[in-house]
Amino acid sequence: MSRFHALIPAAGSGSRMGGECPKQYLDLNGRPVIAHTLAALARAARIERLTVVLAPDDREWERHDWSPWVGRLDVLHCGGASRAETVLNGLEAMAAGCAADDWVLVHDAARPCLPSAALGRLLDLARDDAVGGLLAVPVADTLKRADAGNRVEATVPRAGLWQAQTPQMFRHGLLRDALRQAGADMTDEASAIERLGLRPRLVECDSRNLKITYPQDLRLASLILEHLND
Repeated sequence: MSRFHALIPAAGSGSRMGGECPKQYLDLNGRPVIAHTLAALARAARIERLTVVLAPDDREWERHDWSPWVGRLDVLHCGGASRAETVLNGLEAMAAGCAADDWVLVHDAARPCLPSAALGRLLDLARDDAVGGLLAVPVADTLKRADAGNRVEATVPRAGLWQAQTPQMFRHGLLRDALRQAGADMTDEASAIERLGLRPRLVECDSRNLKITYPQDLRLASLILEHLND
């Protein structure tokens, strides 16, 4: 039977946060952001291994306590210059202990408010899918396309549009092959799978599963975590 692994790319600098500390290490309710991310994934007993991919020169990781996940956590210092490269490097390094048909859930290090129920839905629905799937949210707001001067060029119909989130869950061998072919410009794993002509399944989540990108996101995440799985 195929096993479940989580891969957390954490080699980025988080430049849009405006500080020197990478955003995955920023304090969130007394713990680094990525600690909440690991805790959210670890609540799913079906996920056997948690693999974090860091930048080769990362020295911040060792300053924190990761003892809650000892025996289940692997740390790799093989991150690349882009997200796609970091994920691919992680998949390559995982290959020795991960079968081609095992499931890999790639989840953003700075997405700490993953609801347990949504993660469970993804595991239940995507494991029986021929391609795999990802958490996403149907677009609710009216969308505008801007011109070069930041004036409205067109209103984009939102019917059928979804905002992609993570985890994104695909077979190890399929995802590795897809990223090898796609190159470093992929902003998410589903895009690489789509380039193969495949259609990943969308599994509905909600806005609580936010990605911390700007300083105000930390305050919102703090509030969400207080009642996340009530």
